[in-house]
Amino acid sequence: MAKKRIGILTSGGDCAGLNAAIRAVVHRAHLLDWETVGIIDGTAGLLQDPPECRVLDPHEFDGNIMRLGGTILGTTNKGNPFAFPMPDGSTKDMSGKIVDGFKALGLDAVIGIGGDGSFAILKKLAKKGGINLVGIPKTIDNDIGMTEAAVGFDTAVAVATEALDRLQPTAASHDRVMILEVMGRDAGHIAVSAGIAGGADVILIPEADYSIENVAKKILSIKESGRNFALVVVSEAVKTPSGEKFQVSYHGGEKRYGGIGHYLGEKIAEATGFETRVTILGHVQRGCSPTYNDRLLASAFGVKAVDLIQEGKFGRMVAWSNRQVIDVAIEDAIAAYQQVDLDGTLVQTAKALGISLGD
Repeated sequence: MAKKRIGILTSGGDCAGLNAAIRAVVHRAHLLDWETVGIIDGTAGLLQDPPECRVLDPHEFDGNIMRLGGTILGTTNKGNPFAFPMPDGSTKDMSGKIVDGFKALGLDAVIGIGGDGSFAILKKLAKKGGINLVGIPKTIDNDIGMTEAAVGFDTAVAVATEALDRLQPTAASHDRVMILEVMGRDAGHIAVSAGIAGGADVILIPEADYSIENVAKKILSIKESGRNFALVVVSEAVKTPSGEKFQVSYHGGEKRYGGIGHYLGEKIAEATGFETRVTILGHVQRGCSPTYNDRLLASAFGVKAVDLIQEGKFGRMVAWSNRQVIDVAIEDAIAAYQQVDLDGTLVQTAKALGISLGD
């Protein structure tokens, strides 16, 4: 009897913990006498002829693989297969070719490790091709609904917290306001968590309105109390008080967030007289060795994903809830996009500690 074949791919932006999830899938599948096929570069690998893939040998997946950042399978966050960009600037529906790629590999099920954007595409592909899909949530932004945590978030917060730890002594040495711009896309989870853990004085997030006057008032009150420095954390998607987005255009027309930190640096300096310095953390938050917590979460998610396949439960995403791994419908997770709750525990904790959100 032929072994059951499980395909696995990573999709969207990379983050720490992906290799730990892949490792867990490979080992759990091996114990069930199933074969795991790694799809290279996400859906992009399925556009190749033949599809780019390799059988994942459990002997390759010792504990060292968990320590690696990124993904050994590669990933892509470009090119919606339903409107794939062509060299002449037009778009073409390549979803049929990707479905054919899945079928050419003889897969009984596919595990997709991704965020809400990846899941929306994978779910649509699964429906079109009759593919048995299970999802593992990963994103440093932690904005996927129906789960308290996604793979990669804990590590990103740890990196941002360490950055604040490193910025504080130099801020104090030079009587400066240090501004740390962190990732997070349209959600401020990294900024809030790292800001509290790193002793920030001001945390600015996309979910909360702010004014330069209120930020300046907080910083000046710190100066009046006798402290000679301040730490400000700002999420990349924060707009100016007048509603202007800060984005950077890249080759090919792609736009990404970036620049709000420098805007705030100038405005805070003008309003307070403090010398300011800006650090944009960027991809450092993605590319390092995962924290123990991301390794544990990824491992638990990988095992649960394989068990869902064994149970014949498809169209599901594994999730973390109340110290347990559960499963939810992928469409429900996508629909429940999760931004920072301004009435939630972390925001209320920040305010109770005297941290300003600029409001």
